Amino acid sequence: MSLTVVCISASVWESTLFGQMKKAKEPRGKLFFLFVSTMVSTIIFILYVTGTSPVEYFSPPRPEPPKICPVGTAEHTITPLNNTDHFLVSAFMDQRVKGFDLRIISIFKTNSAKPLYCLFCCAGQLSNTTPTNILQHTEKFGFLFVTADIMCQIPQNCNATHVTLQTKPERVKALDQLWLPIRNQKTKGNEEKKLQFNFTVCISNLFGGINNVLQFVQTLEMYRLLGVDRVVIYNTSCGPELDLLLKSYSRTGFLEIVPWPIDLFLSPSWGWLYSLSGGDVHYFGQLATLNECVYRSMDRSRYVLLNDIDEIIMPYQHNNLMSLMNTLQQQHPKTGVFLIENHVFPKTVFEPSKRFHLPKWDEVPGFNILEHIYREDPDRTKYHPHKLIVQPRLVEQVSVHDVLKAFGTTYKVPPDVCRIIHVRGSLRGKLDAKELNEDTRLWDFHEKLIPNVDKALERAGLLRSEPAL
Repeated sequence: MSLTVVCISASVWESTLFGQMKKAKEPRGKLFFLFVSTMVSTIIFILYVTGTSPVEYFSPPRPEPPKICPVGTAEHTITPLNNTDHFLVSAFMDQRVKGFDLRIISIFKTNSAKPLYCLFCCAGQLSNTTPTNILQHTEKFGFLFVTADIMCQIPQNCNATHVTLQTKPERVKALDQLWLPIRNQKTKGNEEKKLQFNFTVCISNLFGGINNVLQFVQTLEMYRLLGVDRVVIYNTSCGPELDLLLKSYSRTGFLEIVPWPIDLFLSPSWGWLYSLSGGDVHYFGQLATLNECVYRSMDRSRYVLLNDIDEIIMPYQHNNLMSLMNTLQQQHPKTGVFLIENHVFPKTVFEPSKRFHLPKWDEVPGFNILEHIYREDPDRTKYHPHKLIVQPRLVEQVSVHDVLKAFGTTYKVPPDVCRIIHVRGSLRGKLDAKELNEDTRLWDFHEKLIPNVDKALERAGLLRSEPAL
């Protein structure tokens, strides 16, 4: 600011006012002139101190430049990447790996690797591109399409809200490319915050029109009794009754349904190994959904349970999951991954007294897990699978039965402390009850479990409410 300009402007103002006051020749005019002179001097002082010219001080604010991104935001969970054979799933802020700010969960074609570049939308403006580091997960099971993490840095002074990828380093407007919103923004830095949930269960991949309603509702209500706050499920297809149940749970907020239309883009395998079942990608993209769910839950849940729809991770020495994990974390404070051993309860072997064979459930599709209390001994001469309880902030990449990359240690929980109740077909051939182990742990919860199952079925319109006596 030029002080001379301010003073000249003030002098002209004072001269004009003085001339007018002189003509007035009245005491009232002199008092008014004194007041105005004082105000002018005050304004001059303020402008001098702040370094602002009169023009700047009184000019309107400059308009912000118009936003040019994002043009279109991805509305689905699977987004084809232009000019490649790859698919993007979700983008998450993740600064736990040195040199990177962002992780994009993707499904990657292994024989089509090309350099990729991140392009960010910074508060409505395009950034310069940054190179990526593509980390294909090591468990591929022979399939052509695998889960991969695409890592990149955010440019300095960029308040990034969305990201897209391109095959060339030159910045383009990407008018035909969909942008991914960047999630977990609040994990940036080291700040701590109160998490929304203690326990989230991630259930991957409903497909093939599955309609096992009764087992699913029993599993959800059992998890609710054990202290689970949220269940996330990835749905490709399910039967009509199960669809009604899912929507009913979704309305309560307990269940989060993530659409997973993998069959619209690839020919997904119905099995885990390419040499046995063929297809483009393992088990309808199961590995991508498990990893997506871990990162989806990272900023809101203390623990994440990774298991299938027909499995319950059950504590045997504690009444709920929180007391179990408090004990385990006290014993193993640096552990972020807890492996829970799988135990099969053959669905072909029934409890003979039929104590929990309830006729009111006969018309509900699926089978009643309370009728199956006989447990197989695992064949420990062969590989025996586990499922996981993880602290999501201490893991980087997960698989179905183990963690591929983690920041903490791993602990195998003894089966007498916690095991999986897995009601399914037998793994050891046709065995009768005398060759199995009686295990009535589920019955410990029947007084609350049965009425809760009834209420959930009634809410979904799948069970008629019993008339009051």
